[in-house]
Amino acid sequence: MFLSEFFTENNKQVLITPEQASHFAKGVAGDFNPLHDPSNKRFCVPGDLLFSMVLAKYGLSQRMAFNFAGMVGKDVWLNFPDTTENQFNVTDDKDKVYLGVEREGAINNDAAVIEAMARNYVEFSGHNFPHILVPLMAEHNVMLNPERPLVIYESMEFNLSHVNFSQPPQLELAESKLEVNGKRGVAYLIFDVKSGDEVVGTGSKKMVLSGLREFDKAAIDAFCVEYLASRENYEI
Repeated sequence: MFLSEFFTENNKQVLITPEQASHFAKGVAGDFNPLHDPSNKRFCVPGDLLFSMVLAKYGLSQRMAFNFAGMVGKDVWLNFPDTTENQFNVTDDKDKVYLGVEREGAINNDAAVIEAMARNYVEFSGHNFPHILVPLMAEHNVMLNPERPLVIYESMEFNLSHVNFSQPPQLELAESKLEVNGKRGVAYLIFDVKSGDEVVGTGSKKMVLSGLREFDKAAIDAFCVEYLASRENYEI
C-alpha cells in the first residue's frame, strides 16, 4: 500500500502525525499550504490524504462525493468504519465527523488503478496554487493574506462512466471559477478524468478562501516566488 508510511494504525484506529501529513502534502501532492506544516498552530491533515486513504480502503466507485466537515489536527485518532454502505463518515473517538463519503455504482479494487487515481488527483489538487488560483484572484481583484493564507478544502466529487480503465486514469482541468463575497471566496476546479484519449468522467473540487483583500500584484508575486522556491528546494 503506497500510503503506509503516512499513517499509523492501532486497534483499527488511524493516527496521522503532523510529520506524516506534511510529508504527504509536500512529497506526494506538491502542496505547500502552510496549514500542513507541523509547526503551524492551525495545523491540519491534508484532505487529499484522507481522500486517498478512503480509495485505498473502500475502492474506487463510479460516483463518489467527499465532504470535509472538520479539520483533522494533531493527535486525532480516526475511525474508518468497516462497512459496505453507500454512505459513511470518518470520525474520532467522540464521534466528531471529519469526512463524509457517499458512493454508488461499480467498484474497482485494483491496487494499481487506485494508486494511479489517488496520485494523479492529489497532484492535480495540490498544484492549484499558484497556477490556477492566482489568475482567478487577479480577475476578481482579490488576494489571500500573504502573512496568513487560508484556503480550506470543502468538498470534492466525481462521476465516472465506468471503472474498467484501459490505461491508468489521468486528470485534466476543464474549468475554474471563483465566487467572491466580501472577504470570503469560493473556488471551483472542474476536471475531466481520462483513460488514454477517452474521457471517462468529470468531477469538481470546492475550496473556501478566507481573509481576502484587494489584489496587490507585487505582494502576491513575492509570495508566489517564496512558495515555489519552497517546492523546488523540497524536491532537490
